[in-house]
Amino acid sequence: MTATATKTLQATLAPPTAHKEHRLQRTVATYRRALKDSFESGADTQTAVNDVVIGYDLTSYAKDALKNYVPQLRRTYNASELDDDHPVRFTNRGWKLDHSEERTHEFCWRVPQAGRGNAFWIPLCINPAQRELWAELFTDDVTVGEFRLQEHRKNWVLHVTVEYAVAEPDEPDDPTPIGFDIGESKLLAGCACQDDTPTQPMLYDGGRARHLRKEMFTTLRRLQERDADWRIDERFDHYQNALTDIVEKASRQAVEYARQFENPVIVLEDLSYIREHLDYGTWMNRRLHAWAFARLAGRIEDKARDTGIPVRFVNPAYTSQTCHACGHLGSRNVQAVFRCTNDECWVTEYQGDINAAANIAGRLDPWGESLSLKPTDDDTLQDGSTFGSATAHRAPSAKPAQTTLAEWG
Repeated sequence: MTATATKTLQATLAPPTAHKEHRLQRTVATYRRALKDSFESGADTQTAVNDVVIGYDLTSYAKDALKNYVPQLRRTYNASELDDDHPVRFTNRGWKLDHSEERTHEFCWRVPQAGRGNAFWIPLCINPAQRELWAELFTDDVTVGEFRLQEHRKNWVLHVTVEYAVAEPDEPDDPTPIGFDIGESKLLAGCACQDDTPTQPMLYDGGRARHLRKEMFTTLRRLQERDADWRIDERFDHYQNALTDIVEKASRQAVEYARQFENPVIVLEDLSYIREHLDYGTWMNRRLHAWAFARLAGRIEDKARDTGIPVRFVNPAYTSQTCHACGHLGSRNVQAVFRCTNDECWVTEYQGDINAAANIAGRLDPWGESLSLKPTDDDTLQDGSTFGSATAHRAPSAKPAQTTLAEWG
């Protein structure tokens, strides 16, 4: 069985000659005028956009991209105004690439230009980690989607969206389930279960991401109050790039952690409806909604698939409140502590984040779930500072009597 993966390739254009630089600048300026005019005209259909852009000196590939993009701005993004630095978008019909290992820059891109015979070639400085996909792009082993050209500081950057087939990993007969819990306090916790026992947990702290989100909200709000719109995009990009870097590092560490076990299967919570089911007040909801939970889960899934590790999604209900040892619902009134209320269970207090990660791993077998219809206690933390979807590690104690909290503090 195969699946389709999507990735964006990035390359920097080699420094162009003065003549080519002028033509690139002219293409960008013309495209942005066409975008601005079609957007401000209120056009919300491809036909209406075409009526606006038809007279502009642009390729049909750029015009077709505008006809797709402008209605999306209205319908999907509900945009009320445009940024000033929109990239030039082209549909895949205009894509052409050349390749030769004998050149200093082995890949060259044909820049679409209006008018017959006006297109020109320019060398690309590619990301070496993406070289295999660039090579497959040249041989048509991957499918090209939209591609975008943008000036970034003193460089020209090309982004190409590609789709390619990857083998869907088969679940092994004797899997080692590895649960990952994504949360606010601890960004990512992983816990493998071997013989139903939590083993060698890992933890990726969420402090840096939490600080960036808080700083981003405060900074952008202040800039809006000062009407410093020219700085908002710049600062937003800065924070988004920093958060993207955290997501990439955390997802890479998660997959590396999983690879150390025999027959690993990564288990994640199905958080597709998390936004609709969260209600912890305006302040907390803003913080949680600002963090794209699905973004990190998606990057873990992509990286796992590339390395041949299956990924499965399970019911997220009560993972932070259920005792991993006996299956009874307990309480989670502080972030670090889970308390089991079953007098017959050896667990009294357990590291809460680790307990949640182990529960997620344990749900790889859906027949193993046995949950009450609702929790026995409020899962909201006492100070309202974070919600009860846990995150951190956990390890069994030397004796199956108790896991102390001190080492996980």
